[in-house]
Amino acid sequence: MTASNNSCSSHCHGDENKRDWLFIIGFSLVILAYLLALLPWQSPISSLNEFNHHCFELLNTMWWGVLIGLFFVGFLSFVNQEYIYSILGEPHTIKGILRATLAGVFLDLCSHGILMVGMNLYKKGAGLGQVMAFLIASPWNSFSLTFILIALIGLPYTLLFIFASLVIAVCSGYTFIYLEKQKILPPNPNMQPRNYDFDFWQEFKKDWGKISWRPATFRRLFLNGLQDSKIVLKWLFIGVILASLMRVFIEDASYTEYFGATATGMFFSLLLATIIEVCSEGTTPIAADIVNKAAAPGNGFLFLMTGVSTDYTEIMSLKETTGSWKIAMFLPLVTLPQILAISAIINFAF
Repeated sequence: MTASNNSCSSHCHGDENKRDWLFIIGFSLVILAYLLALLPWQSPISSLNEFNHHCFELLNTMWWGVLIGLFFVGFLSFVNQEYIYSILGEPHTIKGILRATLAGVFLDLCSHGILMVGMNLYKKGAGLGQVMAFLIASPWNSFSLTFILIALIGLPYTLLFIFASLVIAVCSGYTFIYLEKQKILPPNPNMQPRNYDFDFWQEFKKDWGKISWRPATFRRLFLNGLQDSKIVLKWLFIGVILASLMRVFIEDASYTEYFGATATGMFFSLLLATIIEVCSEGTTPIAADIVNKAAAPGNGFLFLMTGVSTDYTEIMSLKETTGSWKIAMFLPLVTLPQILAISAIINFAF
C-alpha cells in the first residue's frame, strides 16, 4: 500500500499548469453565496437571498460525503493497483461486475463522494464495466440512505428499489464489457498485466505496517485526494449553483403536481432528475414525495436512478477522466432504457 505512480495517461488530468476557470468560478460563487448566507445582512433582492440560502443548505447536506470521498481518493493514491485488481476481480467477467456492484453498495458515501472514488478506480486500472457497475449501484444504496428511505417509503418499496437498481447495475456493467470487446468503446488505458500470485491479506499487512501515520501523511493524503477529485468538484459546484436556481424559481408544489403514474409523470420525473443536480441526500426526500404524494412508486425509482444515468456531473466527469465522449454518452444510452422499462413495470404492478 505504498505510494504508487499514477498510471493515468495525460488525458486524465489534462495540463496540470493550466488554470481551470470553470472550477475557480464555480467554487468562488458557491463559497461567496455560503458566506453571505451566514451574515445577518439581507439583500434587497429576495431571490438572491433565497439562492444564498439554498447554496448554504446544499453544502451543509453534502459536505461530509465529499470530505469522506476526498479521504478515500487520497487513500487510493497510496494503494498499489494490485490491491484494486484483487478486490474487484477479473475486469471482464460477471464475477468482477458483481464484486464492483457490491463494492458500490457497501461504500457508504453520497453520489458525489462515490463519483470521486469511481473516477479514481478508473485511473487505477479498474475495468470500464466494473466502474460503471460501481457508479450505477452505489449513490443512494448506502446503508445510511437505505434506512432513511425505509422511513420515508417503507421497507417493501425500499427492497424493491434496491433489487431493481442492482439488476440495472449488473446488466449495464456486462453491457459495457460487451461494447469494449466489440471495440465500440475504448479499453481503459490504465490497466496493467495482473499478478495472479498476489496475496491480498499478506501484502496488506506488510504494507500497512510501513505507513507512518504522521500529520504530514494526512496532509499528503488530503492534497492527493483534492487533486484527483478536482474534475468532480468542478461539476459539483456548477451543480450546486443550478440546483439552487431551480429551488428559487420552481415552487415545491410543482414537484408533486406533475409526477403521477402516467407517461407524462414519467417524462417530468426524468426531466427533473436530469436538470436538478442534487446529492443523494437531496434526491431521496424528493423521490419519497413522488412515491407518497403522487402515488407513483415507479416514478420515484425513476427519479433516483435517472440522477445517476443522465447526471451531467457524472457524464462530464466520465468524459474528462476517460478522455472519451463516447464512453460518457453510453452511460445514459445503456442505462436509461432499462430504468424506463422497470419504472413502468413498478407503476403498473404496484
